[in-house]
Amino acid sequence: MQDPPPTPPRTSSPPPFELSLLAVPKAVPEIRRTLSEHPYGSPHPDVQLCVSELLSNVIRHLGEGAPVTVRLTTARDRIRVAVTDPDPRAWPLLRSAGRDDETGRGLALLDAVSLRWGVEQGPDSKTVWCELGEG
Repeated sequence: MQDPPPTPPRTSSPPPFELSLLAVPKAVPEIRRTLSEHPYGSPHPDVQLCVSELLSNVIRHLGEGAPVTVRLTTARDRIRVAVTDPDPRAWPLLRSAGRDDETGRGLALLDAVSLRWGVEQGPDSKTVWCELGEG
């Protein structure tokens, strides 16, 4: 019996992923679960972490029910995670959480696992994004 032919390496990127939803607490585990079954999130748990943190920031700083759009794309061997919300003024700030602080570590986690991150302001929205290596 012959061995099966080797599996060819993945040469194409997954198609862009886009999901519009309301930023509510139950959406955080739901989107993690959705991404765990998608080519972007399945082999890349940091994608799930970044989406969770960005969505949680919207809930915390804009309030429950804010409409958001989550986009994942690839370019130049990088995965770009982007979350767009309707408030162009509420910009995220990277801060150092104290040892006993219960919040304030989300952007520090994002900063630690991503290659780079930033904010793009639109006339009536903002997009917080980060880039992760594909492998």
